[in-house]
Amino acid sequence: MPPLVSCLALCLALCSATVNSLTSGEPSPSARNAFRDRCLVFEPQRLVEYSQRMVVEYVTNGTILQFPDNAASCSRPSQLVLANMCRVALYIATSDRSGFTFELWLPDAWSQSRFVATGNGGVDGCIKYEDLAYTAANGFAAMGTNNGHNGTTGVPFLNNPDVIQDFSYRALHTGTVAGKLLAEKYYEKPPAHSYYIGCSLGGRMGIKAAEAFPDDFDGIVAGSPAVDFLHLQGERAMFYPITGPAGSADFIRPELWTGLIHDEVLRQCDCLDGVKDGIIEVPSRCHFVPERLLCRPSGYQELSNRRNCLNSAQIKQLNSIYAPYTAPDGSLIFPRMNPGNELEAVKKFFAGAPFSYSEDWFRYVVLNESKWDAINYNYTLAKMADDQNPFGIRTFPKALPAFKARGGKIIGFHGGQDNQITSFNTERFWDRMAKEDHGLHDYYRFFRISGMFHCNSGPGAWVLGQGGGAAAKGIPFEPGQNVLAAMVAWVENGQAPESLTGTKFVNDTVSKGVDFQRHHCLYPKVQTYIGGNHKRASNWRCL
Repeated sequence: MPPLVSCLALCLALCSATVNSLTSGEPSPSARNAFRDRCLVFEPQRLVEYSQRMVVEYVTNGTILQFPDNAASCSRPSQLVLANMCRVALYIATSDRSGFTFELWLPDAWSQSRFVATGNGGVDGCIKYEDLAYTAANGFAAMGTNNGHNGTTGVPFLNNPDVIQDFSYRALHTGTVAGKLLAEKYYEKPPAHSYYIGCSLGGRMGIKAAEAFPDDFDGIVAGSPAVDFLHLQGERAMFYPITGPAGSADFIRPELWTGLIHDEVLRQCDCLDGVKDGIIEVPSRCHFVPERLLCRPSGYQELSNRRNCLNSAQIKQLNSIYAPYTAPDGSLIFPRMNPGNELEAVKKFFAGAPFSYSEDWFRYVVLNESKWDAINYNYTLAKMADDQNPFGIRTFPKALPAFKARGGKIIGFHGGQDNQITSFNTERFWDRMAKEDHGLHDYYRFFRISGMFHCNSGPGAWVLGQGGGAAAKGIPFEPGQNVLAAMVAWVENGQAPESLTGTKFVNDTVSKGVDFQRHHCLYPKVQTYIGGNHKRASNWRCL
């Protein structure tokens, strides 16, 4: 027992906390004092090998934590905390030249002894403090790491495979093992259930955990997963050589993407579902024909950047951009882009500059050439990256037999107008696994979220409780409206979700109220409009 804390007093306080929580859901003041005292004498660095203590502090509900050591590029200088908790921050070394920052938030009100690990994004080394706050507020002991480096660039990968190994799998796994150990020591009992939640790179991290460490998590929420990671980097890299630098000959200006092209995509595809609402409900039905934007008459075809048409070279660009990415022999590298994503995709894919994540991967990992120019990307580099596959980062399994055998569950989701990772790749991934396992729905359920951009936002009903953004606070932590709650219900009560209900707030502002909701279908079922007010969820069916 830690010094200065009476065993009898602590026991009585915790018993009081139990009784109090049964009636009010919150520990009593005396119990909070006991939790605080326990936190202040906790010594996690003595329990986790190769760790250095950074912070151990008791934090009260409503505190705004500051993170002065966090890289500015992560854009997370502070975080509002919505629970009384013990915050533990460590640095855990993984070799003599690598390691990661580790955060564990231990709420006083530990709901049903649940543990959750959170993921990262891009090629980032950024802890998602908003996800820690969100899950801790819902009673989870919540863990996150910076995935082996600090900041949003891949520079630390250069000539250091140890950092790449942390990024590929080691930081999450090592952090999960440490987080569970510390939670058990702090609460004096092990977590009853362990969960994971992440999107984009974080979605890939969840699938990789199920593949490589099937005992780490009972339930995994894997949103918009960056599976087939290396070919994804190739697909992202190929846009820049197609568009050329900003201002170059035939460059398509941003306003043409957000106006002319996006409007034409919607004109061709928005009403395929029977409703004109800015949402392409079933993207696979949309096959955009750029030629309808070609300048007429023929004498004007080579004029570029007209307000209402494009020249022939620009049309050629669009045909390449909207097509599947294939090698010269016709073999698929990556599926085609989601139509309807133009409003956000133009900010990175079509901005006349390299997409930073893919540029960094090829520059600092594949080629180890810090001065490599992304305009020189070609398809052979996608094969080179795939052949290297450092530490199995590709993450494209055909089956997850060990995870299935131990009763693990996965809920996947992907936005139909994703602007960074096409949802067609997640469909391809699920279909590929379903060929190997005809009972895939028994443990892996995938939902297409119509009208959602990358992980969040968009014209559709995209709020699912998928992370700690402001919109998540607008919906209850219940299986019907919250994907993490749905995962808990499946793991702990055997309630497999048949749909995910998404919410769209007016102007994406919770205080303005709900605009509409939609019951997103269990793949491969298709959302089908049956008539009436299209904003009523009851006027759609999963068929």
